[in-house]
Amino acid sequence: MNPKLNDKRTEVVQRVCESLSRDDLELGRSIIVRDYPFMPKERHPRNYSNYRKFTIFQKDGFIDRYSGDRLVFPGALKVLSVLYPQEFPYHKNGKMTLGHMAYWHLSPTVDHIHPYAAGGCNDDDNLVTTSMLHNGMKSGYTLEDLGWELHPRGDPDRWDGLTRWFFEYVSRNRSLLNDNYVNIWYRVLLRSGHF
Repeated sequence: MNPKLNDKRTEVVQRVCESLSRDDLELGRSIIVRDYPFMPKERHPRNYSNYRKFTIFQKDGFIDRYSGDRLVFPGALKVLSVLYPQEFPYHKNGKMTLGHMAYWHLSPTVDHIHPYAAGGCNDDDNLVTTSMLHNGMKSGYTLEDLGWELHPRGDPDRWDGLTRWFFEYVSRNRSLLNDNYVNIWYRVLLRSGHF
């Protein structure tokens, strides 16, 4: 959490409490309305497919926009799990105790810069690539709440998250398409027309 922003919020609550100690209910109400108002949030339906996720990952150059770290195409990670199920296990619900932590550290996901829980929309300019780990840490907070900054996009020509490797490897080892997760991401790449 951003300590400076939280200090301001704490000061508002303190002033409200002080007004209540003086039995001034209306002053407390006016402080809340003016300095820390409740703002109901409109929720928009989530509406993005794996193809749309891929276009966002690619636009961001497979860079975690909250940390600047490189991320790996989800299908590439799953190939490792298919080939090394004991050493690199996958759990369909992302359970940390049953799946390899690489899925949390390196697998990209899409996050709302202005949080969905706070009424953030699904427009492309509000969606960024981040890791599962940072997505969980950010939760429904704003960047300002956390004191985070948005890192610049990466260059997909310099780092493609092993997307090309995934496509070429699976194309040569088509039995991997028997895995539904691998198959889904392979079809996303076919649809993209890049390969």
